[in-house]
Amino acid sequence: MQTIAFSELFPLFNSASPETLEWVMTNAVEHDYPAGRAVLMEDAWGNAVYFIESGWVKVRRHAGESVVTLAVLGKGDFFGEMAILDESPRSTDVVALSSVKLFSISAQRFIQTLFKDSQLHHRMLQLMVRRLRQTNFRFQLRRQPPAIKLANVLVSMAENYGQRKAKSIEIFNIPMKDLADVSDITPEEATKIMEKLDSKGWIRIDPANHVVDLVNLRQLAHLAGRI
Repeated sequence: MQTIAFSELFPLFNSASPETLEWVMTNAVEHDYPAGRAVLMEDAWGNAVYFIESGWVKVRRHAGESVVTLAVLGKGDFFGEMAILDESPRSTDVVALSSVKLFSISAQRFIQTLFKDSQLHHRMLQLMVRRLRQTNFRFQLRRQPPAIKLANVLVSMAENYGQRKAKSIEIFNIPMKDLADVSDITPEEATKIMEKLDSKGWIRIDPANHVVDLVNLRQLAHLAGRI
């Protein structure tokens, strides 16, 4: 992969110096995981940061005997940085939702890179603040109706990871329990809302190919309260 394509794929690196990009690409280790495979385990010590080249993963946390999905991440995103930055065990699991291609950078080399490239360091802070803002926004939505919560998740998925097609934006068909968790609603509510959106023609669910086409993103954004 060329350095320009690399920086375009991964927002974290779009302001990094050419030297940093070359160094990262030289030292990165590639990984392939099938759907359902655990990539990282909770309570394990952080030894690398992972970047998603293709596919989808879910970030989950064990709560007693149950498991709650906290986030779904797609192409261009990264995970594993928190355990490295605060030198503590990981607080979540990461599991592949689809077949996924990743590359990793060891903790020591990643920290060295942040120190060497101030632009990369600043960009890292920006993206982590953005994640915090997204968490705050989800907290603000907690009293909103289920349809508004779910619409916000769909719009966010489209904005962050969607693949633009001729007349729609394609995202992964997230399992209903995971979609419900990240939307902070019940699986029954999520199923009912997705079926209604499909019947209205705002989305098109394609279970065979594990994708959802967001056909009318404007209406979804309006439902989400974003326009």
